[in-house]
Amino acid sequence: MDFELTREQREIQRLAHEFAEKEIRPKAAYYDETEEFPWEIVKKAHKIGLTTFSYPEEYGGGGIDDPVTSLLVSEELAWGCAGIAVAVSGSHLPAAAIMAMGTTRQKKKWLPILCDPDNCKIGAMGLTEPGAGSDVSSIQTTARREGDHYVLNGTKQFITNGGIADIHVVFASLDRSKGWGGVAAFIIDDKNIPGFSMGRKERKMGVRASHTAQVIMEDVRIPVENRLGGEPGDQEYVPGYIGALKMLEHTRPGVASSAIGIARAAYEYALGYAKERIQFGKPIVEHQAVAFKLADMATRIDAARLLTWRAGWMRHKGVRFQRGEGSMAKLFAGDVAMATTIDAIQILGGYGYVKEYPVEKWARDAKIYQIWEGTAEIQRMVISRAIAKYGR
Repeated sequence: MDFELTREQREIQRLAHEFAEKEIRPKAAYYDETEEFPWEIVKKAHKIGLTTFSYPEEYGGGGIDDPVTSLLVSEELAWGCAGIAVAVSGSHLPAAAIMAMGTTRQKKKWLPILCDPDNCKIGAMGLTEPGAGSDVSSIQTTARREGDHYVLNGTKQFITNGGIADIHVVFASLDRSKGWGGVAAFIIDDKNIPGFSMGRKERKMGVRASHTAQVIMEDVRIPVENRLGGEPGDQEYVPGYIGALKMLEHTRPGVASSAIGIARAAYEYALGYAKERIQFGKPIVEHQAVAFKLADMATRIDAARLLTWRAGWMRHKGVRFQRGEGSMAKLFAGDVAMATTIDAIQILGGYGYVKEYPVEKWARDAKIYQIWEGTAEIQRMVISRAIAKYGR
């Protein structure tokens, strides 16, 4: 085993950290308070390739296909501010869907739009619905074919970049009686198309710099060629449910690394505070109650990172997740982020509870990592089924 990062990995990690330190952190409190979308920061990140470095060169990306490198970047950006990090990387999920499901023609058509360094375009992925969260097989959004078009009807809920994105990947049911088997994905590449609109923009507990909204479709007509993965019988056809599973499987380690970034930010701040705060004649870091809490924080963060890097390494080597390794990383890192930020507040005491100090924000940001892209309970279900199936 070799845990040493390559020179290229260290360089892009440093680039991401410096960007987070200089561009993200100084404005994190402002965007958390106002809930505005941080267009200025997103455009700067896009210009230097932090949004597209992992896309293939043939489509205009940076060509860095090592998943561990992506994990390094995700951690650093979330260390700066999780909400702004989501805004910066929000297009990765729809791009992952296009990469996992798209035909060669579809990849050539839509990925370069997301990669143009001089024209920042963003994407959104619509899977969740008001009545279909963890149980995505109960999707109510429908798609029916009419000649050379599909007609989409339904509402998507909690969509990152929903309604403001230039490209929306939307999952809909062609036949609800088939459950997952009747689901397909479609690309809406015109947010001004008739019948397509943004519903309520959500006001959130945390990650408030990211845009989260409903997407409403009322008889939205899109060309047949916008069915992601093509039609059954096509040479490159990919069923919608398989594409969705691949997409989520590949993105869960990235969600884990963002959770680690939040935990690390809180731990580092609490450690610095504990070294300076004097109580009973000495820094509180020298009091065992605080020292042991910091030791546990550091240990949990390292353990979460190792689980996450393992999942990234497995993806890079093409090793199948047989024991829910991606879910393990996401589950553990989300729990670590929540526990670490709460411990950081406790170490700061009353100061940790007020907005003048950043730890209360990090706790609010951390909570969503136990919920989105599969709740902690769903991750445990995935892991338990995997170990039951493979018996180890």
